[in-house]
Amino acid sequence: MASKEPLIALDKIDMENPIAGPDEIRQLNLQRFEMEQLDAIVYADIETYSCAGYKDLTENEFWVRGHMPGSPLMPGVVMVEAAAQLSSYLTLRYDLLGGNMVGLGGLEEVRFRGPVYPGSRLLILCQMYKRRPRRLVSSRFQGIVDGKIVVDGVIKGVPLPVAASKFNG
Repeated sequence: MASKEPLIALDKIDMENPIAGPDEIRQLNLQRFEMEQLDAIVYADIETYSCAGYKDLTENEFWVRGHMPGSPLMPGVVMVEAAAQLSSYLTLRYDLLGGNMVGLGGLEEVRFRGPVYPGSRLLILCQMYKRRPRRLVSSRFQGIVDGKIVVDGVIKGVPLPVAASKFNG
């Protein structure tokens, strides 16, 4: 059952002073162009294995034109991708899995609880609760817009045998 409370106390998060912007995120996460779903990391705590980041949604998102015409709605799979990228950032920043690339290993208990539109800031929170080095990490995640949880669930990450040095850009 999902918590109605944020995984991280929102008063601990300083939205005005990111600890990582797009360039720093790109040093760890390999997504580029329209697949980049994080604008900033605003909180990270290795003691609690938790992290927060956000995506500011604009009218220029790749999905706006077609999902849904006249009433753009952020697709659920893109919300989950944002959570996966945040979890990956946390995992790679603190070398919690081993390796240099994290892939999506599974989803559990994912629920979509509210719409997300262009003009919104999607705050994503994640907290790792299980870690098996070189095998699996499991994190709870939440997406929050205007103080309301709009998506939550569990995301699992697995190491991928891909050398980060193969990618440029």
